[in-house]
Order: sequence, then C-alpha cells, then structure tokens
Amino acid sequence: MPAPIPRQRSVPAAESGPAQTTLGGPSTHQEATVDNNATTHLTLLLIEDDPGGSTVVPEPRDAAGRPIRVRHARNLTEAERLLTDDVHCILLDLALPAPGRGGDNADELAVLRHVLRLAPRHAVLALAPSGDAERGAEAVRVGAQDYLFRDELDERLLSRAIRYAVERKRSDTAERRLAEGRVRAQENRRLERGLLPTPLLEGSSLRFAARYRPGRSRALLGGDFYDVVRTPDGTVHAMIGDVCGHGPDEAALGVELRIAWRALTLAGLCGDELLGTLQQVLEHERSDDEIFATLCTVDIAPDGRRAGLCLAGHPSPLLARPGRNAKLLPYDNNGPALGLLPGARWPRMQVELGREWSLMLYTDGLIEGRVGAGRERLGQDGMVEIVRRLLGEGLAGEELLRAAVTEVRELNGGELTDDVAVLLLDREG
Repeated sequence: MPAPIPRQRSVPAAESGPAQTTLGGPSTHQEATVDNNATTHLTLLLIEDDPGGSTVVPEPRDAAGRPIRVRHARNLTEAERLLTDDVHCILLDLALPAPGRGGDNADELAVLRHVLRLAPRHAVLALAPSGDAERGAEAVRVGAQDYLFRDELDERLLSRAIRYAVERKRSDTAERRLAEGRVRAQENRRLERGLLPTPLLEGSSLRFAARYRPGRSRALLGGDFYDVVRTPDGTVHAMIGDVCGHGPDEAALGVELRIAWRALTLAGLCGDELLGTLQQVLEHERSDDEIFATLCTVDIAPDGRRAGLCLAGHPSPLLARPGRNAKLLPYDNNGPALGLLPGARWPRMQVELGREWSLMLYTDGLIEGRVGAGRERLGQDGMVEIVRRLLGEGLAGEELLRAAVTEVRELNGGELTDDVAVLLLDREG
C-alpha cells in the first residue's frame, strides 16, 4: 500500500455526513466561478483506500479562491453511491484494486477503466505512484483528463488540475456532441435527399425541371411534394401537392402520398379514382383529423397535345405557348383538398396544350410571399406576370425556375416562410 498523503484537517463523520468532507473551509455550499458567464458548486470525489482515516488531499480551491468540496470514497462501491450529478471531478488512486482483479498479470489501469465506465460524464484525474510518468501518461491515453504524482501534490497544483480537468471534460463533451450532431445532420440530409423524387421519363420527348425549397430551417424536405412518371402507354403523369403545415411529420406524410401516387399511377389509376384512393391513404396516415393536402395532377397524352387536369384545392398550373401570353389553366372544377370531405369527387378536365408549350406546376408557397413591406401578397396574377417577363427575356427550364423563385424571395424581402415546390414540363414542336 502506498504511503498515505499527509492529512491537513480531519472532519468527523458526524460533522460531514456519510463519507463526505469539505477540506480547507466551512462545510456549507460554496459557489465557484468556472467561467466568465456562469457559477457553479465544484465538488471533487476522492477515491482512495484509507483504512486508517488519515489520508486527505491539500485544500483545493476554485478560480475565485473558494474551497472546493471534497467527498472521500474508500472503495468503488462507496464511490458509486457518492457519485451524484453534483460531482464534477474524480481524483482516483490508481493503486486501488479493481473489482474482480488480482494476480501478477492484472491490468494496472483496470480500476481506471472501471471508473470511466461508471462515470462517463465526469472529469477524472489519475493519482499515479510517485515518479511513474509512464503509468500516468497511459492513464490519460485510456481516458483520464490528466494525472498527478502523489508526492508532488500541493494546493495550487491540485486546484489548477481540477479546474483544467473539468473544463477539458466539458470541451471534449461539447466537441463530441457537435460531431454527433454533424453526423446526424449528414444522415438526415442523405435520407431526405433520397426521399426526393427521381422523375421516370425514359422514352419521353418532354423536358423536365424542378425547384424545391423547404420552409423549415436547415431541412431538405418539407410538406410539399411532386413527381413525374411515364407509363407504358406513353402518357406522362405529373403531380404536385402540399400537406398543410411545415414540420417533419408533414414532410413524412408528403413522402408517403408521393410514393402512393407513383404506385397507383403505375398501376393504371387516374383522375377521380386515383385521388379518392390517395384520400384514403391520407386519412389512414395523418396524425390529426384536421390535416389535409392539396393536389394537382396532370396526365399528358402520348402525342403531347392535350392533357387531363384534376385539382384538389390546389392552384391551377400555368401554361405558356409561343406567341401567346402565359395564362392559368381553368380551375372552375377545382375539387376539395384531400382529407376534408369523405366521399368527395374530383372532376377531370380536358385541356388543349398545342404543339409547343411549357407547363408549370407549383405550390402556394410561390404565390403567398409578400410584395414589399405591406400586407399585399404576390398572388397568382403577380406570379404570372413574373413568368411572362422572364419568358420574354428568353429564360427556360432550370434557369427560368431559379430566376422566378429568386425574384419572389426578393419581393418578399427575405426567405419565404412556406415550402416552395415548382416543376416545369416543356415540349418543343
């Protein structure tokens, strides 16, 4: 057994409570300044075999010179009982035997490994035998914040080591949490990116472009959703929708509706039958009976000259053709949003597109932004004027959508609070 550290003051158990002492100062709770912005009670847990009751450390003090509370555990069982949330640092005697260890081949740092498992959130100082720097350095490699030699302890050295260990542990914990947060964020981005659609247009002469901006900060996916597929008969089906709300639950529901729409479309459903089935999906999957979704579906004939249009509480698409002003398609037969009326019907309107055209589908996030500092909204008319002007400037495809969304955001005076989804289909004559 190593030589005991000279005791400076012994506090009887009746005065200090079970296995707890405050050395070098009164036993009342003291506040110690840890950084410039916060104060806290610093407590040190000394774990050292002390059968004679005569071992103690010098008086440790905080940065303000106030005594640091010290609790004394004579073994690991007692340490586990005293290791409460108000303990900030542990001073561990490496000579203490670990549970279930013994013999000449025992791991010299087994007791340290045991304490690190027992107290993963606490700073740990290793108390190494005098002159055994190799063992102290190995303790740091294993997980201790620092090590001290038994015969070199003094008040200044111990006080500084405790403060350093506590701050280093906090820094390490914050860095680890930051790294874990980055990994989670990367995983979420990969997941959300994987949930965005990949248009199935192989064999079609139509050109496709899309822009997507979720309203949620740091998100890639919002409650808006869209998709485009070509069925074996040559028909191109396009859809855009909007789940009310902007949170992750709405984003998840939007993904479910998009996937359901694609599966039903590839299975041959269209128009009212398709929307009725989607409403059943929504009713089964939504977390609240008040949640609804708007939807716009377009099925473009194989010759590309005409299309069927169904609207479920959604803004009507914009059609642009050479030599004519861009205009909104008819929305007189706009049916209710999905999830509002059980047994609702959604009429399918026949629309003539012509030989050469551009068809833009969008969500209301594009038209509900403000114009200037007042309460005036951009609205569909304002959006149509923006698109007409950009088309007149020769913009098309991705460039057209990028410029339109940018201008709407600038008119709003900053980022749009609602999700925005826009897709564009073009056919050249």
